[in-house]
Amino acid sequence: MKSLKVLQNPLAQSENQLAILENQREHKHAPFKDKVAALGMFPLQASGVDIFQINVGKMCNQVCKHCHVDAGPDRKEIMTRQMMQLCLDVLAVSTIKTVDLTGGAPEMNPDFRWFVTEIKKQGKHIIVRCNLTIILANKRYHDLPEFFKANQIEVVSSLPSFTQDRTDRQRGDGVFEDSIKALQMLNAIGYGRAGTGLIINLVYNPAGAFLPPSQQALEIEFKTELANKFGIVFNNLFAITNMPISRYLDYLLSTGNYDKYMEKLIAAFNPAAVKNVMCRNTISVSWDGFLYDCDFNQMLDLKVTPGHSQHLSSFDLDALNNRNIILKQHCYGCTAGAGSSCGGAVAE
Repeated sequence: MKSLKVLQNPLAQSENQLAILENQREHKHAPFKDKVAALGMFPLQASGVDIFQINVGKMCNQVCKHCHVDAGPDRKEIMTRQMMQLCLDVLAVSTIKTVDLTGGAPEMNPDFRWFVTEIKKQGKHIIVRCNLTIILANKRYHDLPEFFKANQIEVVSSLPSFTQDRTDRQRGDGVFEDSIKALQMLNAIGYGRAGTGLIINLVYNPAGAFLPPSQQALEIEFKTELANKFGIVFNNLFAITNMPISRYLDYLLSTGNYDKYMEKLIAAFNPAAVKNVMCRNTISVSWDGFLYDCDFNQMLDLKVTPGHSQHLSSFDLDALNNRNIILKQHCYGCTAGAGSSCGGAVAE
């Protein structure tokens, strides 16, 4: 599998990219907050915390070109069991019903399985963002499908295309073949099949500097192609717009596509998507316990509004339920076209 260069100074990168988004280019692109203000929705406020999204570490067996986390095999950031216990303590006294585990490859955290079983004891619904290839990466991961099934985990997995060439160009050589094998393993134990309650959803990200097509039409195409060619079934397809941050922003700048892409996002701004953006009902938790409005803000180190609890150690759900959302230029990515979130389109 091909490897891309992994950033060695993540904090410096987040600061530099934020400067690019907010300072060097803003004179060319209308501030996102002005768009929201014109709708009478500024400051944009949270509607309550329904989803607790936890990044358990940035270590990953892949180095995907579009990854907004800059995840890879060389990343050392990892959530400790002590921090996981703090998450559990917060969840135990909250009304939050859904826990969304992400990374990197979350399964590479050595305490991943312990964490999942402890969350399950609280009766929470668990989503795991599995890259599929981790299942085949090492023998110790081969039983992940059975572990997912035993804990009734909803699996969400990236698959940029139903063709090998396009998938491997975005995610690395051999990724498509391993992803297909992993999907077949999940299907074999009931995932994606009617009546089992075992949910497997796929995620599509565009491979270039363009917006995703209709999620509904794309889902039909994916289901037809994967079923006919490989006998694979799945529940839903999420079409997610690539956010102009991290590796994808580097790609846009290096190819001279930044301004054109931002213009596409702004031109496709959809007021109907604003009220349903994921930051309004989600709290994103970093591997070291800091709190963010969303996973994208986390990668730019934009913590929740100052004055609210910004770390698990001072978690205040009532305050977070009513907080103002931090808005920057990358937010255009969540409101373009049908809108975009970790659960796909928000305005269709």
